Formats: sequence, C-alpha cells, structure tokens
Amino acid sequence: MLISHVVRHHVLHVTLHRDLDVTNRAAVALQIQALVQTLRPTRVTVAVPAADPTPATLSALARAHRMCASLDIALTLSGASARTRRLLDVTAE
Repeated sequence: MLISHVVRHHVLHVTLHRDLDVTNRAAVALQIQALVQTLRPTRVTVAVPAADPTPATLSALARAHRMCASLDIALTLSGASARTRRLLDVTAE
C-alpha cells in the first residue's frame, strides 16, 4: 500500500507510506486526484515519508498541488522540510 487516507471535518488527510519512484508516482497522483474529486474536501493534507522526498514523490505532490489549486482547495504538507514546501509553494500542517 502506497497511500492511506482519512477524512475528518471535511479535510482529506493522505499519508504517503514511502517515497515514490517512477514506477508508482503516476498511480499515487491518480489516487489522490480520485479522492479529491470524489470527496470534495475543503483542504488536503499530505504527510510525506521524508523531509526531502525523491524527485518522483515531488512530481506526484506537484501534480496534486496543481489539481487542488485548480479546484480552489488548499493543500498542506506534513513532515516536509521548509525547502520542500517552498519548492511546491505550500504551507506546513
């Protein structure tokens, strides 16, 4: 299992259980997209497995961030370094 999720008070909390690689980044991005489109949360929080994730993880997070922004849904990161948050232009949880 690459991700898990829970919804509390209209906030979607997604946990990435490990850093992604090129073989699974698209699948995770699509899973997050499906969750957001189905659940329509007011905010999405993603817990990352490392303060400085792999490029594939960053790619999936960037895709999720763009999708959330297009739907006017805030996305925050938990467990990410300040550098990672700046790269994605998101706030901390």
